[in-house]
Amino acid sequence: MTEVAIKAEAIEVEAKVKKLTLIWTGLTFVLFPILGLLGFLMRFVQSNIFPAFPPEWFYSILTLHGVGMVGLWYVEGMTAVIYLLSKYVKPNTAVSWFSFALTLVGVALIIISTIGGKFGAGWYFLYPLPYKSAEIWSNWATDFYLIGLGILGIAWTVWVIDVLRAIAQRYSLNQALAWHYLAGKVEPETPPIILIVTVSCIAAITGFLAAVALLLLFLFDRVSGTPADPLLMKNLVFYFGHVLVNITMYLGVAILYEVLPQYTQRPWKTNKLVAFAWNTVLFLVLFAYFHHLYMDFVQPKAFQIIGQFASYFISVPAAVVTIFSALAMIYRTKVNWTLGSSLVFLGTMGWAVGGVAAVIDSSIAVNFRFHNTLWVPAHFHTYFLMGVVLMILGFIYHFSQEHSKIPDNSKLARLTLWLILIGGYGFLSMFYTGGALFVPRRYALYPSTFSAGVTIAQISTVFVSILTIGLLLYLIQTIRRWARSF
Repeated sequence: MTEVAIKAEAIEVEAKVKKLTLIWTGLTFVLFPILGLLGFLMRFVQSNIFPAFPPEWFYSILTLHGVGMVGLWYVEGMTAVIYLLSKYVKPNTAVSWFSFALTLVGVALIIISTIGGKFGAGWYFLYPLPYKSAEIWSNWATDFYLIGLGILGIAWTVWVIDVLRAIAQRYSLNQALAWHYLAGKVEPETPPIILIVTVSCIAAITGFLAAVALLLLFLFDRVSGTPADPLLMKNLVFYFGHVLVNITMYLGVAILYEVLPQYTQRPWKTNKLVAFAWNTVLFLVLFAYFHHLYMDFVQPKAFQIIGQFASYFISVPAAVVTIFSALAMIYRTKVNWTLGSSLVFLGTMGWAVGGVAAVIDSSIAVNFRFHNTLWVPAHFHTYFLMGVVLMILGFIYHFSQEHSKIPDNSKLARLTLWLILIGGYGFLSMFYTGGALFVPRRYALYPSTFSAGVTIAQISTVFVSILTIGLLLYLIQTIRRWARSF
């Protein structure tokens, strides 16, 4: 193939990936506000502003909000890294469109299940609750929910396999995982995004296989009436869920590694430390989920200890190496601080703060006090909402500005950032306060025994309002640039 033909092919691939990114980002502009407002509504309900709000609807909303947000940002994260990866490898855009279409089908079924069928078992849908709802929802709603998850699993498995295929066309497994750096070699060069996405996709496949086993056991129970082992089912659901959330965060970090250097004019290269860190993550992420099962005393004691140590050490290689590297990247550097680069960098802070809170909760002695309190949604929302979501929102702005050529409005950008930070961390501080006061989670309406939960929820609605205004300003600025990018 001639050099001209290679360049023409690269331009064609770039145009296809750009179109995919634009379309999915447009859908994100629709889904994110809806799912966010559902979360806002739940805090209003817990504030006793709507005392007659039916609890079954609260749990349906809780289920849709939880599974919807995780799925939305996983797909947007995959879309973002595929766009960034196209600089190095050639993902198959037909596979991406196939996964995109199946994702829409799966999402539609989950919406029908929760909003139409009142399915409210939570994203974790712990066995045997989905089919034993005390007639709150019908079995068909459970069927739709599980089928929807199955379709999403198929779509995303095909997607990650194609990403691995694209990487494998240019890099061997040894090179993609940067093992040659561990041996003291630096050639061929492995960009950090290749390493992180390879680790994420390999981990994702193990999580999706666990989901397949889980759904098959649900199906066997549904058809034959033969009950499954509840502890096995809980292990499978939390392995799948924990891996999915973690790799979504890692996709956000891959964005950080690739995008931030464009604003600092400093290269962020793979080295022996980075290679060791992310290969360690690939190992530890398989075992850290055990910290979700400390309350299951029949779980083998060794698993609990493994879960605590894995949860401790997984934060060191990925988070510490990345955070110190990011700080070094901006140290004594004239950074081009746009709304996009600021959000990507501030997402690192959210990831760090939420990670510390997660490590605290993963300590067995602490977990016994905090596990069923608001501390759990506190740390989760910190590293997700103020972590990976900010990173991905930063990428969306960066992408839209890059293609629209509309310059940054620095004053409006600063206002937007302050509103998001004040609103976001104020909202999260109420969760942490609730956890410290042992206010239980998953309550639709707090009884008088937990009156502090009502007060905390009322204060949090003020901060959520500030956050909402900040996100609205972000959308106004970004959608304008996104629309021009077409």
